[in-house]
Amino acid sequence: MAFSIALIIIFGLLADYLLRRIKLPGLIGMLFVGVIAGPYVLGLISPEMMTVSGDLRRIALIVILLRAGFELHRDTLNRVGRAALIMSCVPALFEIAGIAWVAPKLLNITLLDALILGSILAAVSPAVVVPLMINFMDRGRGAKKGIPTLILGASSVDDVFVIVLFTVFLGMVGTQSVNIWAKLAEIPISITLGILVGIIPGYILWRLFIRYDWRPPKRTLIVLGVAILLTWFEQFCENFVPIASLLGVMAIGFIILEKSQSIAHLISQKLKKLWVFAELLLFVLVGAQVNIHVALDAGLAGMFVIAVGLIFRSIGTYISLFGAGLNWQEKLFCVVAYIPKATVQAAIGAVPLAAGLPAGEVILAVAVLSIIVTAPLGAIGIMVMGERILDQGERSPYMFKEIRKKFELPHVGQRVRNKNTGRIWKVIEEKEIWMTSPEPKSNSPQSSQKIPAIHLRFWAEDTYPRKGSGKTFSQIYSSKGRSFEKDWEILFDW
Repeated sequence: MAFSIALIIIFGLLADYLLRRIKLPGLIGMLFVGVIAGPYVLGLISPEMMTVSGDLRRIALIVILLRAGFELHRDTLNRVGRAALIMSCVPALFEIAGIAWVAPKLLNITLLDALILGSILAAVSPAVVVPLMINFMDRGRGAKKGIPTLILGASSVDDVFVIVLFTVFLGMVGTQSVNIWAKLAEIPISITLGILVGIIPGYILWRLFIRYDWRPPKRTLIVLGVAILLTWFEQFCENFVPIASLLGVMAIGFIILEKSQSIAHLISQKLKKLWVFAELLLFVLVGAQVNIHVALDAGLAGMFVIAVGLIFRSIGTYISLFGAGLNWQEKLFCVVAYIPKATVQAAIGAVPLAAGLPAGEVILAVAVLSIIVTAPLGAIGIMVMGERILDQGERSPYMFKEIRKKFELPHVGQRVRNKNTGRIWKVIEEKEIWMTSPEPKSNSPQSSQKIPAIHLRFWAEDTYPRKGSGKTFSQIYSSKGRSFEKDWEILFDW
């Protein structure tokens, strides 16, 4: 298995580099590395690695969903909440209807089989969509209208909705009986409980982090461990009550961000570094799940079914965005962002075949083909259109993240030591400000450029025993200023 990990790292990074050189998303290269190195082509990835592939992909998905949670500001969610809720179900229903209309004739399957196929294909892939949306959010693209946040929220609930529909349709096969209304009631229950089981540990973690001055890597690992436990808790309770644990994972980050932006930013930066390895595992192993021989069996008929489903889905997505305050170009971007398929299709595409459905092989073939076709095309479309369509305001709040990343600044409550004097100070205030750049924006003396900066206020604990009195001083850090680490060292309790 160690050899397989080495292959994933080396060839995954190489493919990522080559694709980025030609201005394409690196994840496409990772997916194709997985397809080629996987058991269905060259067989370079060991069977032991494929056995634990599901767990590794889930952990990688948890990492990126945690990062997504740490980017979900409440005011942005309030703006996009209604549109996100509609987008989480309407496009999927349109796609299922389109596939149910054409699949029985083109693939020679029953209407129920077509509904099962539609419920598999209708799930958007968070593995593809979420990293690309996080990339836009990191750079402030689309921040004004909250478009990346809209797609993040909608795509997360979309999977819950579609998987419940898949369970309903599969339960209607043969002699099995299923209470349709009870199953549909699981959707709001699953979403509500998923958010709740994330909010509670998120609040507890925040209280621990403000009480104990742990190092950011340890905080990050604790958050990751709790998030993994949430997904285990979902599996433990699946026979009793449905829980959308992946929504809970995002809720952990959301609560910590709401309570302390400084702590959230530090953890988010560590998760960003961890994502470099997690991304390789996720996309290479998703690609390794793809049986290209099965996909070829779907042929032109399968391609046409997928195309019709995407057309119906696009119509549903566009309709969902009425009243969301987006122009036609931004709506078109959302339509494209809802195209990629990979995660759910790889996870449940073979379930109908394992359940003994006569059309199981056809369903699996079309599901695999949808990954090969839509994941690369959707990723390319998102990157190209996002750069051209999403707004980039000069004063995007996400620009402050670059300052924190560059200087690795302390947050309120942390103690720091001055390297020159050895004196211990405590950070008691932090503000994000816009300051005038020392470099003029143009030759005109009246012209000046506003740049983001972080204002920190320090208190000398040894000057007075009570906080709020004694010696204090302030320092501003910006991209044009002096590095934080030249003068200071952050002190940690653990």
